[in-house]
Amino acid sequence: MNISRKRPPVGVIMYFTGVLTLGLYFAFAAIQGDYGLFRRVQIDAEAEILRQDLAVLSKDVAWIENKAHRLSDEYLDLDLLDEQARSVLGLLRADEIVIR
Repeated sequence: MNISRKRPPVGVIMYFTGVLTLGLYFAFAAIQGDYGLFRRVQIDAEAEILRQDLAVLSKDVAWIENKAHRLSDEYLDLDLLDEQARSVLGLLRADEIVIR
């Protein structure tokens, strides 16, 4: 009886090794690459922080616009004008006494 052993073809083994290697590379890149899942989570977290900063800045801008409108020529808030003159220019009324 003649038993012949066939060895597997080298080309098939190289082909499947190459396919497996490429598959692993693309899976790694899809998870951890520049456009991967981890980067996407990081970008989403940064976007949420920036949205919160935008909300705070929008509130500050609205406050400053309100203050600027109250000091404009069209609408003059005398209490705000008095407050600004006291704090910025250091003005006092004649009947006031300064205590430090």
